[in-house]
Amino acid sequence: MGEDSSWKQRTHTCGALSRENVDQTVVLNGWVESVRDHGGIHFIDLRDRYGVTQVVFPQGGEYADIVNDIRSEFVLSVEGKVRPRPEEMINPKITTGEIEVEAQDCEVLNPSKTPPIEIAESATYEANEEVRLRYRFLDLRRKKVQEKILLRHKITRVIREFMEGEEFLDLETPILTRSTPEGARDFLVPSRYQGGHFYALPQSPQLFKQLFMIAGFDRYYQIVRCFRDEDLRADRQPEFTQLDIELAFVKEDDIMELVDRLVARVVREVHDREVQLPISRMSYAEAMRRFGSDAPDLRFGLEIVDVTDAVSGLDFKVFQNVIESGGTVRGILLAAENTLTRKEIEERQELVQQFGAKGLAWVKFDANGPVGPLGRFLDENAERGLRETVGASDGDILLMVADKEPVVLTALGQLRTSLGRHFGLIDDKAMEFVWVVDFPLFDWSEEDKRWVACHHPFTSPREEDLPKLESEPGTVLSRAYDIVLNGIELGGGSIRIHREDVQQQVFKAIHLSDEEARHKFGFLLDALSYGAPPHGGIALGLDRFVMLMSGADSIRDVIPYPKTASGSCIMTNAPSTVAGDQLQELGLVIRKPQE
Repeated sequence: MGEDSSWKQRTHTCGALSRENVDQTVVLNGWVESVRDHGGIHFIDLRDRYGVTQVVFPQGGEYADIVNDIRSEFVLSVEGKVRPRPEEMINPKITTGEIEVEAQDCEVLNPSKTPPIEIAESATYEANEEVRLRYRFLDLRRKKVQEKILLRHKITRVIREFMEGEEFLDLETPILTRSTPEGARDFLVPSRYQGGHFYALPQSPQLFKQLFMIAGFDRYYQIVRCFRDEDLRADRQPEFTQLDIELAFVKEDDIMELVDRLVARVVREVHDREVQLPISRMSYAEAMRRFGSDAPDLRFGLEIVDVTDAVSGLDFKVFQNVIESGGTVRGILLAAENTLTRKEIEERQELVQQFGAKGLAWVKFDANGPVGPLGRFLDENAERGLRETVGASDGDILLMVADKEPVVLTALGQLRTSLGRHFGLIDDKAMEFVWVVDFPLFDWSEEDKRWVACHHPFTSPREEDLPKLESEPGTVLSRAYDIVLNGIELGGGSIRIHREDVQQQVFKAIHLSDEEARHKFGFLLDALSYGAPPHGGIALGLDRFVMLMSGADSIRDVIPYPKTASGSCIMTNAPSTVAGDQLQELGLVIRKPQE
């Protein structure tokens, strides 16, 4: 049977009608939300993305037989007259709650099988994520899912309006480019024309946006798709979207001030709330020292305290050995009202061990003397000194980790977050932004036994640290900055290297030979030699921003067609095998991977 073009198109959406439309004849198109039979009078709630309208089919009417066969998710075209609802039937919860449409004509545009997902807003159960993703086209009909996707659209629109008002140019960059694996793994695309050669999908438009600055397009932005073949978590996807920004002739303050105003605009238009500007700034060293994270959650306390000096005189070998080897002892103080049982403390011990710590020491400050494994090592003076160091009162518990500083801070940072959630200290409605600045330029890679770029190798070192690039690379600070919201990195950027000689120095510091640097980044080095202006930028994770603005638990909830935690699309069964002739054209042979 061919497609029927005679059906009536809508005059209004299902969320548009009100008392002003009473006595008008209208046509609605949409999906059946529910069907109710009240003594032969049928009521159908018709839904589209704009809302729901109640349609009434009078008893014994011309379309009674049709209505008897209609089920949820059928697609209908209904013509009828708008009439006011009886006073006792007004529904203030929906925009069309004061009216209903009395059907005069009805056509089933398409029936529907019984969906494997309850789509109606009144659904009594929530399908598991696998079913939802397999039938994502149905999941996307659900109001609470649609609201998140519509919020994404709104945030994107606000961003575009803001950037346009700031005279930025919306410019595109290539999707098929060359592989420059300095961070996560690239997704590779084989070339049919050049056998044995591959394109890479971009992890970021980083180098192209820098080239825009050299070309003279001094204010660039793009809402761009990026790709990284990396291990997945709740806030990671193999393909993701970011707001990419680059400006010429700017310094750090210019970019942070711009982003301050951008996020404040988004929050104002989405949540009708004001972000206090300027957003506060915190050094990387301070963030790690106080919160054990370079993305600190400022919605609650439980700050890390250094107790190395206070416990240095104890006859406790674990602490002694760590301190003598140059390590540190730090802890988190729990107030008496947030007490933990011994079993709960043991569970936290397992947590810190996952992040490299050997264990978790603890002491409870009791009115009759210290209690716990560390208590017997504390005489009166030692207890008094430790109390004063951490500001403890009777009933408080001090949880401590002793090890190398990076291990201690990371483990306690994870413990802090766990405790904040456990005791309900985190205000889910709060919005705490912070800029983290003064990052190290390099991290030491134990695996590769060399320095690697902390952000990427195009980040500019501080001017005063340039002489130390060769002699003391671990002490060099970068001109990088991250913006953090509620303990999640929203985005990161930096002032870039705009001089060829400095770029060569940084490549050398990360053990990239001149030959390798020329092979991978020759086009960039050439561009830097032709009058590259000072420039910098930032990339904000759009998926993360929408997740935080919507209160979703995962970015999968705010991406229309997300991948699973294993990077697959169970709706389309991607990735999939391909035909042998396709592989032959590309000169590829599939070998079974080794176990």
